[in-house]
Amino acid sequence: MTQTPVADDQRSATRAAATVRYPALALTERNVVFFRSGGAYWWLALVGLAEATAYLLGMGWGVGSLVGPVTLPDGTSVPYAAFVAPALLATAAMDTALAESVVSFFGKLRFARIYVPILNTPLRPMDVAVGELVWTLARVLLFAVSFVAVMLTLGLVRPSAVPLVLPACLLVGLAFGAVGMVVATALRSWQDFDLVGAVQFTLFMFSGTFVPVSTYPGWLQWVVELSPLYHGIELVRPLALGTASAATLGHAAVLVAVAGVGFVLAARRMHRTMYS
Repeated sequence: MTQTPVADDQRSATRAAATVRYPALALTERNVVFFRSGGAYWWLALVGLAEATAYLLGMGWGVGSLVGPVTLPDGTSVPYAAFVAPALLATAAMDTALAESVVSFFGKLRFARIYVPILNTPLRPMDVAVGELVWTLARVLLFAVSFVAVMLTLGLVRPSAVPLVLPACLLVGLAFGAVGMVVATALRSWQDFDLVGAVQFTLFMFSGTFVPVSTYPGWLQWVVELSPLYHGIELVRPLALGTASAATLGHAAVLVAVAGVGFVLAARRMHRTMYS
């Protein structure tokens, strides 16, 4: 159906009103327009499907055929593929959030310097933080949907669990997105990303991704429990396996706290960085 000029004007007026009321959405809309103009979303969806398939087939079924079933803390025994798949999903949410909130944000802040003209508008550093976090969550959701689609195809997650698993991935993305923005404001050059990558890989290997944390030495378990990814995995995994308990809410609360503290610190550091 052909759109009339009146309808177009109404939509434009609605978007303008939303931008005035929620100025951070103007930055999110800018990212969406730039993203769509390059047609990259199709490639990202395909990359998400390919990466999920490679991880789940390689680690879940390949290594799983050597490991065998895994016993959960409540005594439930599950196939290794079903055990590791939710952890890889939480890790993918972390990786996507950090890629956007650290790498992309650092480039915009230090090199492209797109926020210099933006701050000459009514947008403030707090609006920039909110707008970039909303965009980060959109990217996390796109990748998580691709990953969950592969898990559904392989029978590694129950369809009824999907409405809970996807919001859990968004919470993981929110926590790491907020922390990532704090890290991005502290970086000075691209060489600093070597340290970020080392920390990211360490979290991936030692957050209960591949084996239950209960198999670690006692002192290492305490260290692992400091990892936000550990809490993300312990949130996503029970929801995917249908073994959620009161402890699952505790892990969600930790991620909310990390996101809140990270966001406040990010907004303050962005204000200092952008006006220095």
